[in-house]
Amino acid sequence: MRKDRRESSNVEDRRASSSGGGGSRKISMGTMLMLAPVFKYLLKSKLGWAIIAVGVIAYLNGYNPLALLGVNGTTQSRPVNQAKDDKEAKFMKTVLADTEDVWREILPQYGLRYTDPTMVLYRGHTRSGCGQASAQMGPFYCPADKKVYLDLGFFDELAKRHNAPGDFAQAYVLAHEIGHHVQNIMGTLGKVQRYKQQVRSEKKSNALQVRVELQADCYSGVWAHHAQKRFNILEPGDIEEALNAASSIGDDTLQKQAQGYVRPDAFTHGSSAQRTAWFKRGFQSGDLRQCDTFK
Repeated sequence: MRKDRRESSNVEDRRASSSGGGGSRKISMGTMLMLAPVFKYLLKSKLGWAIIAVGVIAYLNGYNPLALLGVNGTTQSRPVNQAKDDKEAKFMKTVLADTEDVWREILPQYGLRYTDPTMVLYRGHTRSGCGQASAQMGPFYCPADKKVYLDLGFFDELAKRHNAPGDFAQAYVLAHEIGHHVQNIMGTLGKVQRYKQQVRSEKKSNALQVRVELQADCYSGVWAHHAQKRFNILEPGDIEEALNAASSIGDDTLQKQAQGYVRPDAFTHGSSAQRTAWFKRGFQSGDLRQCDTFK
């Protein structure tokens, strides 16, 4: 993917300071083993149980309880290769700029005005308008503050663990999250959230979320279609990289890797085949009206 274009200024770079407030909550195994005798001692009394309970609550809210004891006990969240990390940050700023230019042009054709979201780059974890953001969550869009949260370490995992390398695989990930921002502008996310509050079935709620995610995949394809027409950004193999990424993080593929079998009623993003099909549909048509996954 061509990179010689403008970079977006709608970026909060928290990579140097993102520790989640109160220190990183990722506690290393070595630290856990070192403190095992302390935990064993605490379990002998009600006061000890209370201390452990407070620590668990702090941990679940994004704080490292060991920081109160002056113990760091965290794994390193800074990148091993800072130059590579900075290069990826620069590239994502370029992709964000491309999404801004494309959606500012597309949405008025459908009677809507596009407002730019903000991309937050961080390492480890940080705060979002939707609660704690951690690297383990992967990239996500928060409708409450209209920001996309992205730990660049996710791309290492995408390439190595899921075998989906390439710059356009990275572009697809961001374009998908921007697709959620478009859904927010269109009112889709609000409608879905209100309906979810009325649905008591987890299966139905999951099925509805799958439709949301597949539509974001389709919107990312629509973006790629218009970005190519406007900027001629694509190089040989780029679309294949996006399709490979979409396939590698399909629910069925991830479930097989994690547990050896597939549970369709537990899908929240769609199968590999569904994700690639909807991206293709958006890319080939360039038309938002072809992205109605709720029919």
